Amino acid sequence: MLSPKKVKFRKTHKGRIKGKAQRGSEISFGEIALKAVEPGKLTSQQIESARVAMMRHIKRGGKVYIRIFPDKPITAKPAETRQGKGKGSPVGWCAPIRPGRILYEIRGVNLELAKEALIRASYKLPVKTVIVEKEW
Repeated sequence: MLSPKKVKFRKTHKGRIKGKAQRGSEISFGEIALKAVEPGKLTSQQIESARVAMMRHIKRGGKVYIRIFPDKPITAKPAETRQGKGKGSPVGWCAPIRPGRILYEIRGVNLELAKEALIRASYKLPVKTVIVEKEW
């Protein structure tokens, strides 16, 4: 699973995901891509699960590019603990996603096969997505 090697702060504010994606909203590496159309947070497990679904479908052909990285810590308090006494411990990592962000790109595969692989990946994600093709 993806996680940063080192971060400046162990815990961060939750924050709000406002506005459209400023960067990472155009296809850079592949020919076809999966683009988010609503805001949300993707955990490292969800990112990996979608990647595995794509790789299994396209077998060993082509290349998959992951355009997001989970660098925001998620904290949680232990079960059956009373409120108060500070913020919980870090339990995982997530990537905040804005609408318009490219999540995955594929190249070197038949477009129909790549489309089906991206559809399978979208089933694993908690945000609505669309499939976009590169404009030549």
